[in-house]
Amino acid sequence: MGNRQQSLNPGEGKASPTMTKNLLKNPCGEGNMESWEVTENGGDSWHVEDMPGASGHAFHDAAVTKYFATSYALCLKKQVVDLLAEGFPADYLDAQPPVTVEDWYCGRSDSGFLYELTVSLLDDNEKILQRFRPDEVAVDAEKDDCSWTKVTHKFSGYGPGLRFISFEHGGQDTKGWVGWFGVRVTGSSVKVQA
Repeated sequence: MGNRQQSLNPGEGKASPTMTKNLLKNPCGEGNMESWEVTENGGDSWHVEDMPGASGHAFHDAAVTKYFATSYALCLKKQVVDLLAEGFPADYLDAQPPVTVEDWYCGRSDSGFLYELTVSLLDDNEKILQRFRPDEVAVDAEKDDCSWTKVTHKFSGYGPGLRFISFEHGGQDTKGWVGWFGVRVTGSSVKVQA
């Protein structure tokens, strides 16, 4: 099966008058682990690999050439976006512009994996205004599709005071194998409507 994804908007990935650039730095591993805070580094730790990787799957966008791979114990990494530092005025953020987040995950065809994602909208004291945390995904390579899958969410109605966005994701394999047999992630994004 191919990449599982929702319909892409025409011109997606290009600058548009309604959405800003991706506010996450190094979303596809081109800079190794640069810009990411590693919050869990289990097993053989985080690793960056070239697409599609061993027992891997092609990605829908040929411009994405790398991904982050997890190991046999929990691996999580996080970025916190400072919206004022990114140039958004406080009064604009207080008007609650829509915030869209996206992440892509997949597994090897020979190993199961666990995947998790937590995105939080935070005020100036880093108190949570709204959180998106879907159920943990558990995939068994012997019976499930392990190809690239998109997760997306749009925040709205979260109240005034938005100043930071915390994006954290990762997982591990389910076999306990040495190396990087866990979930793979790439193409992450956080966008605030401009």
